[in-house]
Order: sequence, then structure tokens, then C-alpha cells
Amino acid sequence: MTANGAVAALLEAIPVPCAAFARGDGRLLASNSPYRDAFSGLPGHVHRTRLLAELGDDDHDSGSGGAAPREVHAAHSNRWYALHWGESDAGGEPLSLLTAVDISARIEALDSHRSRQEKLLFTSRLMSVGEMAAMLAHELNQPLAAIVNYLNGSLRLVDQAGGPVQVERALLAARTQAEHAAAVISRVREFIRAREPRRDARDLAQITGTVLELLRLEADRQQLRIELALAPDLPAVYADRVMVEQVLLNLVKNAIEAMREVPAAKRGLRIEGRVNLDGEVEVRVCDRGEGLSAEQGQQLFSPFFTTKSDGLGIGLAICRSIIEYHEGRLFFEPRDGGGSVFGFTLPIADGRG
Repeated sequence: MTANGAVAALLEAIPVPCAAFARGDGRLLASNSPYRDAFSGLPGHVHRTRLLAELGDDDHDSGSGGAAPREVHAAHSNRWYALHWGESDAGGEPLSLLTAVDISARIEALDSHRSRQEKLLFTSRLMSVGEMAAMLAHELNQPLAAIVNYLNGSLRLVDQAGGPVQVERALLAARTQAEHAAAVISRVREFIRAREPRRDARDLAQITGTVLELLRLEADRQQLRIELALAPDLPAVYADRVMVEQVLLNLVKNAIEAMREVPAAKRGLRIEGRVNLDGEVEVRVCDRGEGLSAEQGQQLFSPFFTTKSDGLGIGLAICRSIIEYHEGRLFFEPRDGGGSVFGFTLPIADGRG
């Protein structure tokens, strides 16, 4: 039996993937059946350097003995392996010996643990926000109701006395603002009650319409026209309506505030909706503000980072948690011609629920 034949026979007795490569030129000299089952789908499995490159291991020196095991992902089989290397000689041929241990179960367990931690963090964030919102809603609801009642009484008195039209208009405007504030409080309270997300098929146009109605007065005050550009026949999204409304509300409010110092003639806010190349519904909120620096763009979604002098820095972080819960992603990019684009993706409802 040749030296290589003896090595092959020895490797065949080992139950995990093993292979022997020439230490000089890296060619495969011998391997066992588990190795061929695991890696023969890779064209480069017959050469050490090519094998490592196809497994995404940039440290090709790991083929030398004594190196620490390296964890790699075999994309062709979707398995994870820890690569252990050793050195030996067979009939005067210096060898690099590879043992590949399948660690897919351990990686899956770690991913599952990480997912549980992220869900726990998400729940903790929502509970904290919910507690603050519940307190504010309780404290503001009664004064707002009293304000609306006083304004209604004042309007009746003005009507009975035939008072000046200007006073009546001012009172009507004040009542409208108070009712708008009460509507916002109502939405917050609904958000608090929605502790258990309820995902089902939702019409994005309806969600967008609700948000724009809440922000209509703010947009009018800023002399800002909001352009809505949703693709025709946009499919329903698989989402919790209240949570997605909160995300879109936050992004549109941020866009309006970003243009506060911009001359009215240059302000422009556009909400786009389309199906992207990944088959997801993608929503984009595009403003004409001053934009953000590259450094700010990298930190935007970090908790407690804010570009506002009076901001808390939790809005975008919470939005990201909500969108990630929906299996989507929240993103930022500069807008061509100046300004910013904040967007998010949502899965299509077809076949789900």
C-alpha cells in the first residue's frame, strides 16, 4: 500500500470529514467519505487554498499546524464547520491534515438565544415607552377634554352675542387643535393597549392616510405639501396596523422637523411605496432638509443618539425594533439633490396569516 493509500485508509476510519493536503502546493492527496459528502459540492475542495477561499476563510495560513480552529459557513449546504488543522508526514510527504467538525447545531442554538434576547429587549423597550405614554395620556386627557368643553361654551356665547367673526374663527381653530391633540392621545392609548401585536393583511394606503390625517395641521402650519406616491395595485402587507402607523408617523414627523429651517419654497416631502426586488413592500419618506453627515448616518439607529437639541434619541431605535419584529429593515440614505430618505420594508401578506 502506498503512503497516500495508507493515509486514505486511516482517514476513512474517522467518522467526521477529514482530508490530507500536500503542505507545499496544497493539492488534495486523500480524503474520507464524510469529507467528500460535505465538500465535494465545492469546485475548490481538491485544493487547500481554494477550499478555504470558497468557505470564506480569508486567513489561508490557517492551513498550517497549531492554528486555532476557525468557524466557516458552507453556503452550498448551509452548514457551519470548525476547521482544525494539523501537520504530519507520510512516506516523506509533508501533509496538512484537516478535520472539519459540524457545529451547525451550536450556531443555530446561539442564533435562537440571540433572537430571544432581541425579542426581550424589544418588549422591554415597548414596556418602557408604554409606561411613559400611559402616564402622559392619563395626565393630558382630562385637561384636553376641559379645553374642548370651554371652547364649545365660548363658541355658543359668541354665536348668541353675535360676536366678531375673527373671534369665532380663532375659537374654531383652537378647538380643532385641541381635538387633534385628543386624537393623538387616543392613538397613543390604542398603541399602549396593543401589547400583543396583531399581524394580518393591511392596506398600506389606509395606514398612510391615517398618518397624514394626524399630521395635516402640522404640515399646513409649516406650509408643506406632502406628496403621496404609492405604486398602483400595491399588495397588502403582513403587519400590525398600529405599530406600523407609529413608525410612519415618527418618520414623517422627523422629516417635517428637518425642514423647519428650510425656506418654504424649497420644502418638499414625498412618501413612496413600491415592491422592491426582494419581493417586499418598501416605504420611503423623502425630505428636502439639510441632510446628515456620514458619521450621523452611521449612528442614527443607536439608542439615545439624536440630532435634535430637545430629542431623547429613542424614536428611531424603537422604530427599528418594530420593523425588525416585522421581519423588515429600517434604513437611511442621502436624497439626490439634498435631503434625506428614511425607509422601511414589510413582508407581503399573500400566503401568510
